[in-house]
Amino acid sequence: MAAQKNVLKLLKNNNLSVPINATPVSNQELALKISSTLLYSGPKHFQSAKEMQSLLSYINPHVTHLVLSNPRLPIRYCLTFFNFLHKNHQVIALRPDLQAHVILVSRLFQARKFAVMKNILNCVVADKELCCHALDFLSFVDKEDPHFVEMLCDMLFRVYAENRLFEEAFRVYDYSEENGLLLEERSCFVFLLALKKCGEAELCLRFFHRMVESGKVEITVKALTLVIDGLCRRREVAKAKELMDEMEAKGTVKPNVFTYNTLLNAYIDKKDHKCINKILNLMDKGQVVHNLATYTLLIKWHASSGNIEEAEKIFEDMRKQEIEPDVYVYTSMMSWNCKIGNIKRAVAVFDEMTERGIVANVHAYGALISGLCKAGQMKAAENLVREMQNKGVNQNIVIFNTMMDGYCDVGMIDEALRLMDVLESKGFEADAFTYNIIASGLCKLNRYEEAKRFLITMVDKGVASNVVTFTTLIEIYCKEGNLEEAKRYFRDMDKKGKRPNVVTYNTLIDGYSKAGKMKEAHKLKFEMIRKGLSPDVYTYTSLIHGECITGNVDKAAKLFNDMSSKGIIRNVATYTAIISGLSKVGRTDEAFKLYDQMMEMGLSPDDRVYTSLVSSLHKPSSHAALEQNE
Repeated sequence: MAAQKNVLKLLKNNNLSVPINATPVSNQELALKISSTLLYSGPKHFQSAKEMQSLLSYINPHVTHLVLSNPRLPIRYCLTFFNFLHKNHQVIALRPDLQAHVILVSRLFQARKFAVMKNILNCVVADKELCCHALDFLSFVDKEDPHFVEMLCDMLFRVYAENRLFEEAFRVYDYSEENGLLLEERSCFVFLLALKKCGEAELCLRFFHRMVESGKVEITVKALTLVIDGLCRRREVAKAKELMDEMEAKGTVKPNVFTYNTLLNAYIDKKDHKCINKILNLMDKGQVVHNLATYTLLIKWHASSGNIEEAEKIFEDMRKQEIEPDVYVYTSMMSWNCKIGNIKRAVAVFDEMTERGIVANVHAYGALISGLCKAGQMKAAENLVREMQNKGVNQNIVIFNTMMDGYCDVGMIDEALRLMDVLESKGFEADAFTYNIIASGLCKLNRYEEAKRFLITMVDKGVASNVVTFTTLIEIYCKEGNLEEAKRYFRDMDKKGKRPNVVTYNTLIDGYSKAGKMKEAHKLKFEMIRKGLSPDVYTYTSLIHGECITGNVDKAAKLFNDMSSKGIIRNVATYTAIISGLSKVGRTDEAFKLYDQMMEMGLSPDDRVYTSLVSSLHKPSSHAALEQNE
């Protein structure tokens, strides 16, 4: 209040006050009257002041500029007036123009109100009616204070970046460069980050090179790693590696462990073992110490390559280097051991984790529960779920689905259905995976009608079907012998934006093959190849089985031989199908030869193979062959 009285006194002493009842006759007089009203009423009561309401129709851009630039008017009063115009612009048909924004920003800079200054710039950028272009805004800026212009450009550049207006941000950068102004490194990093988040890897790289070429912006390893990560996410790993080598060779910036980890992760995803070793050698050469993330990536690499023993060595080496594994590393080790069926080791890893005081999260429990369910150890899985509940770790829908899948695998469909009721009673909504799991479980028990009704209920409840839903329905109709309906669902997938995968094609191919409709089955095989999908062992096994059913054993044998040339490894079902086909037509020698081959590969024949081989010995052609041999 004392400051307000002092300002009023100052205005009066300098003959700047205007009688309240006088009608303003000039812009200067009106600007002074508004300033007086502001000071007299105070920011809180300014909008409701009768004097102000009477002046509304007289306000124009020039008046606004005069009020905002009045050096005797404190910045908080300027903000009050500015906000008043924004709120009442529909009444007075006037909103602050670009110049008004520039004046206010300048006043805020002088008052060191940088946060408010940035908010005003954000409003300018977001205001579609202003249609603010960077160069238009900067044209109103007084160039007499270089420090203000430089800071304004830096802040405006960052605001454009954060609002993803990249073209305008580049204009500010160009303007700054042309006028010898320096933009801060952190502002450039904000721009790089925004470009990366929008998937603009090329622009990100281009701007990074401009930063380097300018020679004025500090190039940090953080910025380099960000650009490399953006390129790796676009699978342009070679370009990312080239950039790292270039920056190090020029002495611009040296990569650190985070840079190397980024490339390491990209090469692991590509399964490029040669380049993985190159990165590890570079780290050793540069004496870059592995961190927790490095070890986690190396465990992922070895385990995903099927070398779980090497992953275990890395796991042990971590502790030797006094790097304590976190819950994510333990979860990874449990998950990989579960995938190869080593449940005992997975449980031991879980126990070790809890003994070391590391609190298991829902993902850690989920990894072990999934492994136990796949191994059919449902009692152990149930105990683990109870432990979760006792320790206050909330279950998610993935845990419920995993348990239901486990129950369905061991034929405990009633337990799966009971668990679905529990899921819904706890406020979770069953998703497409839930319904697919139950439907598949019903199919395994040959309860096809119930499975169909279940999936129809899912659609009625508004749960979107996915590829698995369609594939399950196709499988049901194929097993029922209703190939027309199966084909209809298959064609409906494209209409509903669901692309059939290899499993979907294999399901329908198997249906046609078992029905002896080999022309249609082969057409589907060629269609999947055209769509970029590679036939696998199940595709070929179904076709071989179908050709044998229809008596075309030579065609079946050709398909069997084609598998080797395409690098497809045959399984027990493949050998069973071809041995059965050869045995039926009395080609005993070929059948026994394949049986020996099967044994050499370590595949265990089932009863069907032995039955086929024994029955082949009683075929007329077999007797003739034996007599000829004698």
